[in-house]
Order: sequence, then structure tokens, then C-alpha cells
Amino acid sequence: MNFARTLLSIKDLEIDYPSRDGHGRVTAVKSLYLNLGQGEIGCLLGSSGCGKSTVLRAICGFEHIKAGEIQLRDKVVSSLSFHLPPNQRRVGMVFQDFALFPHLNVLENIAFGLQHLPSQQRSSVAMEWLKRVSLSDKAEAYPHELSGGQQQRVALARAMAPEPDLILLDEPFSSLDIELRERLASEMREILKANNITALLVTHDQYESFAIADKIGVMSEGKVVQWNTPYELYHKPVNRYVADFIGRGVFVKGIVQPNNKVRIELGELQLDNDHSKDVGKEIDVLLRADDIQHDDHSPMQAEVVRKTFRGADFLYVLKLASGIEIYAFVPSHHDHAIGEKIGIALAIDHVVTF
Repeated sequence: MNFARTLLSIKDLEIDYPSRDGHGRVTAVKSLYLNLGQGEIGCLLGSSGCGKSTVLRAICGFEHIKAGEIQLRDKVVSSLSFHLPPNQRRVGMVFQDFALFPHLNVLENIAFGLQHLPSQQRSSVAMEWLKRVSLSDKAEAYPHELSGGQQQRVALARAMAPEPDLILLDEPFSSLDIELRERLASEMREILKANNITALLVTHDQYESFAIADKIGVMSEGKVVQWNTPYELYHKPVNRYVADFIGRGVFVKGIVQPNNKVRIELGELQLDNDHSKDVGKEIDVLLRADDIQHDDHSPMQAEVVRKTFRGADFLYVLKLASGIEIYAFVPSHHDHAIGEKIGIALAIDHVVTF
């Protein structure tokens, strides 16, 4: 059980801004709650326009709030009646484009945020943080001489060097190649954890959030719909929106059977919750790609409609006899042709229904 002291607490947060036509105001964030403990890495996950970056700006102090409050280390930094200036919040920020100074070398970029220290100490502290992000050999290099991943680590070191209470990361991987993102997210997690840094990032990419975060808040229309661990979000979504947003899956129809089971086109499944009063009723069952297993000996057949090569596996779109299409991850040595029928079987540990 995690007894980490709460570092960031947001209660009933509401933020609005003037509408584009100049008539009235638009609510960007409403009734938002979350808590982040010391040393935890949190993530706000959602599609564009859901309000996640607005929350980050409010925590940093760049955005005033309409209602609720934001606390850092049990002290209110934002409320309707009080707004602590950004430079007094001890919050570091890593922006989408890293915002490195092109005319300064790597060491000077990191030392820039250490103006409160004597010159010689600034350099030694900056070099220490370069070592922590494994870039001590790049101290004299300029940003344009670095790869995207290296620039990201410099930006992170610059944000961490003043030792803020909290690091905020705004879509930190969006400018990088897709194949690099998950690996760099894992590297960033290792750096943050090794230094016991508390961090909150926003992203629209669930695979990035899974790679880096201890807790994830799925956002929709300005609210955190569910705030939990990646495992709980995936296996125990609180509603259809989270179930649909997390993972790659589809809902199929099922009929509740006696003995707390549900029958779907692919067979019977044991239900996790008690449905003894729902026998004979129709419910929706979530099937994700990892719930479907390729099995040459299975009598259940599905037609390959589309496929995407992912290296270690294929993501197949399969059409069942009823015409319903489902997803399946299949090892890449099973390279089946479009239109071919393959054997499949269910491999579900947690049955998600609505």
C-alpha cells in the first residue's frame, strides 16, 4: 500500500475562458479532482480539447481558476480568492518543443535556471544533472547538435536542476518519432524515479502514459473520468468511455446465462460481478485484441479483414460469422492473407461488461 505524502491535491477545480465570438465564457475544466503523492508520476490522458493542458497551466500558475483549489504540499496556491505567482510555486515545466536556448550550450541551458547560485556552483550543479541524465559528454554541445531524445533529456535536467517540488510535462514526446516515444517514456520514468521526482504529464497517447505513469487520469469534457493505475484502468474501467478509450477493443452483444456466465458469439465467459438477477438479459462485453488468441485447432473461425505489422506481432482485424469485426494480436510468424480464415479462441482473464 502506498502511504506517500500527498504533494499535489486538486479539489473541485473549474476553469473557464472567453468564447471566441466574445459572447459569454466557455468552461474548459469542471469538477476535477486528483491527488498525487511524493515521488509519484501522474498522467492526464485524453483527446485534444479535453482540458488536460489547461489543468497543467493552472497548476503552474499561468491560468487563473474560477472555482475549487489547487494545493502543493498542503498549501493553497490557487483558489478563487488567492493566486500564488508562478515563480513562487516551486514547479518546473518541460514544454512540447523543449524550449532550449539555441545560442547556449547544453551546460549553459541547464545552468540558466540556477541564477540564485554563485557562478561556479551553477556549473557544478548543472554538470551533476547532466550526469544524472547520462549526457555529461554533451556539456559543450549546442541543442541543434543533439537528437530529439537528447534534447528531451536536457530539457528535463534543466527543469529538475532547481529541485522543484513538482515537474510538469506538456506532451513531452509529441515532437519525436513514434517509434522512439515509448522507449523514451521508459527512460524518463527511470530518471524521475531515480531522483524521487514528483511529476505530472499530459498526453493523448495511452501507450506513452502506460510506459511512464504510476497513476493515470482519463479526461473527457474537462473532467477526470477515472484516476487509477494503468492496470486498473485497463482491466476495471468505470464506464464505457474509459473502456472504449483505453486499449484497442470492441463491444459485442452477450446474453446472461445461469451460473453467472455470459454467452457471446465466441462462447461462454465467467462474469466477475454477480449477474444472477439478469439471466436472459442482453449486455455488452468488451473484447480487446489481447483477449483473442490465434489457435489453428479451434473450430471457431474468423476472416482476416485487415492487418498491421508491428514487428513482434500483427494486429489483425477479424470478421466473425455474424459480420462483427474484432481485433487480435497474432505473433508475426503467422502471416495470413487478407480474406483467409484462421482459428481463434478466447483468452480472457477479466470480463468487462456494460
